[in-house]
Amino acid sequence: MAYDGKLMSRALRQFEEDKRQREEDFRRRENELLRRIPRLAEIRDELRSTMAQIMSKALRKGADVERAIGAIREENLALQQERREILRSYGLTEEVLEYQSACRLCGDTGYTGDGICRCLKEYYIREQIAELSRMLDLGNQSFDTFDFRWYSYDIKSGGVTARENMELIYETCSNFAHKFGRHQDNLLLFGAPGLGKTFLSACIAREVSEKGFSVVYDTAGHIFSQFERQKFGREDEEAESDVSRVLNCDLLIMDDLGTELLTEFVRSALYQIINHRLQAKKCTIISSNFDPETLGSRYSPQIRSRLEGEYRQLPFFDEDIRRQKAEL
Repeated sequence: MAYDGKLMSRALRQFEEDKRQREEDFRRRENELLRRIPRLAEIRDELRSTMAQIMSKALRKGADVERAIGAIREENLALQQERREILRSYGLTEEVLEYQSACRLCGDTGYTGDGICRCLKEYYIREQIAELSRMLDLGNQSFDTFDFRWYSYDIKSGGVTARENMELIYETCSNFAHKFGRHQDNLLLFGAPGLGKTFLSACIAREVSEKGFSVVYDTAGHIFSQFERQKFGREDEEAESDVSRVLNCDLLIMDDLGTELLTEFVRSALYQIINHRLQAKKCTIISSNFDPETLGSRYSPQIRSRLEGEYRQLPFFDEDIRRQKAEL
């Protein structure tokens, strides 16, 4: 599983800020309790001093050292018992004076022996969904809210109605998201605007993100501009990071391929993206208004070959749903 460095940095900052806030809240509650019950503060100070005495006695030589340490230990235990009784009289336990980590697995470090702890992963997932939500309506777009009623039984292509076609596409996209991480696959969504390509892309992005995988969603034009900045800019660290995200994320969703200004650099960048991700076995979804044949003519035979050989073709057809909704 690949983590987006930019998003993980944000997640870590929020993780540490929340940890600091919890520790401050605990210290504030502790100080308030010690102010209300001064004897607890005295016991705390006495316990600290007995520990210093034990260390001092242990470093000395002499026959009475063990006996002295035993006496100090007994005093320590008596102080702890007194503290328990005081707290019990107020209906409290000793835990009220002990800071409790929010995560028992990692002790609020964010890491376990197996790597990143699930608590830090949850922060990462929230940051990624927030990032995706800047371009996608993840709040309303999900497989559960997809509405087949907008697709016609009257319009056909290749003997299949638009409604039947969308049911097949929906099942393919749903399986892609549900099985992500267990199967390597790539999708090419193509057809006229307003038929649900972006909606289904958002559904996939949302579910894959919630599994903890890194997802980058962006328009083709903006992606190519990032590659151009990385290529021709001078030590542009942000562009380097953006290009790395595109090439190495677990799932790349490239929207609106074909709307950008076509140049030789764009052709080269597109080939680099597709080829690199295929070789790295990274999943990619490309959305376009053009069919594979037109895309092949627009870019190159090599790109067409990879789109036709390595991507599942999902053709969208019907009347523009956005226009149908506007006419109601």
